[in-house]
Amino acid sequence: MKIGAAMFFTDYSMTPGELARALEERGFESVWAPEHSHIPLARVTPWPGGGELPKMYYDVMDPFVTLTAAAMATTRLKLGTGICLVVQRDPIQTAKSVASLDRISGGRFLFGVGNGWNREEIENHGTAFGTRHKLARERIEAMQAIWTRSKPEYHGEFVNFGPMMTWPKPVQQPHPPVIVGGAFPWGARRAIRYGNGWMPHRVREHYADVAALVPQFREMVTAAGRRPEEVPITIWGATEDREALLADRDLGIDRVVVSLEPAKAEVILPQLDRWAELARLVA
Repeated sequence: MKIGAAMFFTDYSMTPGELARALEERGFESVWAPEHSHIPLARVTPWPGGGELPKMYYDVMDPFVTLTAAAMATTRLKLGTGICLVVQRDPIQTAKSVASLDRISGGRFLFGVGNGWNREEIENHGTAFGTRHKLARERIEAMQAIWTRSKPEYHGEFVNFGPMMTWPKPVQQPHPPVIVGGAFPWGARRAIRYGNGWMPHRVREHYADVAALVPQFREMVTAAGRRPEEVPITIWGATEDREALLADRDLGIDRVVVSLEPAKAEVILPQLDRWAELARLVA
């Protein structure tokens, strides 16, 4: 089971390159960067975490910029968006960003995607909140066409373009894995339909531990005509609990991701040292 780490990179956190080097040195598999373009001040949508929205959501840097810095500081560490808000991004330009980052990193990019919870933020981008899930699917399908065809085109309800030529193409074939974030069962269904992995949070309002739902998810995968190994599971929100990690490993979870606070090295490095030791104990 692989272990990754996520951080909201800000001007008061470790830099992306600094954290990435520290993770690679300690044997972590991946680094993950979240995305919020902005936070509207007229807020109505509650934060899924409950309570006040943390400051880091207002301050987070662009994930493609921070992951590029992480790529340049490392040679093996994988680089993931956790998650990229595709409903807020142009698919043609985003396809180029994904392919470019996969190229300069030598094929290390993991395209974590999600459809967002902050209605006000999403609607500022001209996206209708109620139809964002279909929009996301079409944009991802359109990007998959761009990455895999020399003269791609796509014709949907929300995304529509004729034959074009656009490079670079990704290093990874047929393209970087599209790892779909979202809760069970909705995010799970989307991952099965167009993803190369499913990435839920461990805890959500309607379940205490997503691990209990893994057998049901795998049944859904099989019923859809896919193999469970085609849609591996990444659980977001790992804790320093050896028994819990062993249970995830034995369940066949592909990856867990540790959420780090946006802090400096003196706070984060001791945490990474403890995680490195824990990883050895569950290997």
